[in-house]
Amino acid sequence: MATAEQLRIETPASGEAAAAVLREAAERGLRVRPRGGGTKLGWGRPAAADVELRTGGLDAVVAHDAGDLTAVLGGGTPFAAAQAAFAREGQRLALDPPDPGGATVGGIVATGDSGPLRHRFGAPRDLVLGVAVALPDGSVARAGGRVIKNVAGYDLGKLLAGSFGTLGVVVELALRLHPLPSNPVTLRAAAADPAALARGAAAVAGASLQPEALDLAWTDGAGAVLVRFAGAAAGAQAEEAAATLTTAGLQAEETDDASAWAEQRDGQRAVPGGAVVRVSGAPSAQSAVLDAARAAGASVVARGGVGLSWLRLAPAEPADHVAAIGRLRAALAPAPCVVLDAPEEVRAALDPWDEPADGPRAALMRRVKERFDPAGTCNPGRYAAGI
Repeated sequence: MATAEQLRIETPASGEAAAAVLREAAERGLRVRPRGGGTKLGWGRPAAADVELRTGGLDAVVAHDAGDLTAVLGGGTPFAAAQAAFAREGQRLALDPPDPGGATVGGIVATGDSGPLRHRFGAPRDLVLGVAVALPDGSVARAGGRVIKNVAGYDLGKLLAGSFGTLGVVVELALRLHPLPSNPVTLRAAAADPAALARGAAAVAGASLQPEALDLAWTDGAGAVLVRFAGAAAGAQAEEAAATLTTAGLQAEETDDASAWAEQRDGQRAVPGGAVVRVSGAPSAQSAVLDAARAAGASVVARGGVGLSWLRLAPAEPADHVAAIGRLRAALAPAPCVVLDAPEEVRAALDPWDEPADGPRAALMRRVKERFDPAGTCNPGRYAAGI
């Protein structure tokens, strides 16, 4: 792996320039690491690189059509800057992943990162209308369009979302926007019984309600259901949700909206020396996730209606983390337990992706990688199946 002195830094100012960097690297057998804000370099397998392609030169708000609730952004646009621009028009990109500072829109899409708003608005892939991607053959491929209803081209946006820069570099995105919320109301219903929390979240998810967010929280032997509403009917919806939670055996009270969800987002990130395991399962399995977290001494942030959970492990020696993650995977199988935000020694000692190397999904991912990046130029080895 290149040392800090040997690592070549490239900051292209256009999609074509980014594609030229990739083509030259492919011809010379060099490994390229795409980098946005650098906030997720500790995700995935530790990967060697000879060239770091930084997207900071692709940071423009290319277009913002407030009337159509759409925008076109360079892949290196800082997420916070984009949100500030949209807010001036009373709009937002309905994503709220943890942002430790400097995360880019392209990086958020490439890693599939999300926050509590995923309950209502979906993952990053669900908000992508169109995409431009620089490829290792020197071309810039485009798909989709700039309007909400379009059927133009292959759905590359969904393929690239969550691909961790292993197929190419996202240089431009067309995105769907939503109005800024008004009158937000957040309820919190506490309990020390994982089954009661899971039952309460399931009751709210199954009711005829439209929450923006529905989360579970767990730490130090106790937890809560959190549910957020916004808009003109937020108060009435919150009252109905409180009644639903009461029927499920929980007592809800209104809590501070901003701090509640800031804590949930923060809980998705590891503290120094700690680790985070993301569990993907059915919402009905969340009681088992909370039980496993309690046994491991982990805190939990979970999307109550989606089935995604982030288990945060306290700082420990790498070998202890590896053992604890092994126990979590055994307890929660077959739900995938992906290791995020862990020290490099931990990620090097196990498969962060919890993906069988000889399974059908791994074979499919390798075929896709070969089609887009036959020379293995883009982030080789970082993603699942070793691609």
